[in-house]
Amino acid sequence: ILRNAPVLLLDEATSALDAESEKFVQQALEGLMAGRTTIVIAHRLATVRKADRIIVMDQGRIVAEGTHDALVAEGGLYARLASLQFSADALAMAAEETAPPAFAAND
Repeated sequence: ILRNAPVLLLDEATSALDAESEKFVQQALEGLMAGRTTIVIAHRLATVRKADRIIVMDQGRIVAEGTHDALVAEGGLYARLASLQFSADALAMAAEETAPPAFAAND
């Protein structure tokens, strides 16, 4: 990033973030990835959802390859993981939006 390298490697860049923070980091990363070859290693599929090419590995072997939409339509491992992760993220975001504040200001 500092040297404006043509290749960007992201290894679990958002793994320690909550869903809301991940969304903001993803937006910032999109700008950094523009015009670069980017290799992303991730367990959280939101990180690779917009990738041109996703390679799905299971126990060290490539089991699928394609775009997010193609892999979801295929119905394999990626589709099952996407269903679990994206529904869990939606539930977490909804819970955060409806949760009461952690503290209240004095009147």
